[in-house]
Amino acid sequence: MPFSLFPPVASTMAGHVDRYYLFMWAVTLVFSIGITAVLLYFAVRYRRRDRDERPAEIHGSLLLELVWSIIPLLITVVMFVWATWLFFAQVRIPDDAIRVNVVGKRWMWKLQHMTGQREINELHVPVGKPVHLVMTSEDVIHSFFVPAFRMKKDAVPGRYNETWFTATIPGRYHIFCAEYCGTEHSKMIGTVVVMEPSDYQQWLAGGPAPVSPLALGQKLFTERNCATCHYGDSGARGPALNGLPGSQVLLAGGASVTADDTYLRESILTPAAKVVAGYQPIMPTYAGQLGEEDVAALIAYVKSLPPLAGDAASRKARGLGSN
Repeated sequence: MPFSLFPPVASTMAGHVDRYYLFMWAVTLVFSIGITAVLLYFAVRYRRRDRDERPAEIHGSLLLELVWSIIPLLITVVMFVWATWLFFAQVRIPDDAIRVNVVGKRWMWKLQHMTGQREINELHVPVGKPVHLVMTSEDVIHSFFVPAFRMKKDAVPGRYNETWFTATIPGRYHIFCAEYCGTEHSKMIGTVVVMEPSDYQQWLAGGPAPVSPLALGQKLFTERNCATCHYGDSGARGPALNGLPGSQVLLAGGASVTADDTYLRESILTPAAKVVAGYQPIMPTYAGQLGEEDVAALIAYVKSLPPLAGDAASRKARGLGSN
């Protein structure tokens, strides 16, 4: 295998990241060489040759001060603007991206597609299609790192982090955990398998019929009797869930919170942490009873529920954490 200084450039963002990195490297190299050369020149040129020698006074130069102030300022502005563009390009997830749930666990990566396919330490994706990763951890902090995509994101216990990539070249690419997570950290590796769209569809169709997170969430919602409290009636013991995700939830005490995935997860596992205004904290905790994949499935089901009839203001007043 030929030696390569960099991993393959196999995603739409990889080339942009490399160009920014090379720019930073070039600026650092030029200034390091320039400063070192000037330092050595001055050390020799203006060395003290005699014990009684006194150097002439230097009163400064306005032009020189402007040059060494303005040039670094312009370079740092370029760095800032370029890095800001890269940041927003990496956090703006395309609307048509394929969602994949990722759970880090000592010492493996568990992945599930919205169509139900489950994988361990392997992720199959189509070339040229954005892939949206929603990740969390069951134990400690892990970090999902694919060098060929120049993509790395932490999987943190108790919350959801999101990132995305679009693979551009079919092939197999390494997955590493880039955050030390214990004695077998070095074994927490995997592979992204990038396939042509037709091959990817064949892969989806192969094997036994999978159970999608939505179907699993509906099953858990029924088995756990969630509907007995969250059935959408004004007299229910818990707030309605229809149309809840993404809305503003008014909490006891007057504060409000956005009903994002992290809030929904917290409300399922530790419901007393944020109690919705107008309801009692009577919902039992499911921490230790539901795994991260079960929680993700329940969230997927809640997000699929259609909004109830009524005005937007009343919908925004509903929440989950009280029951």
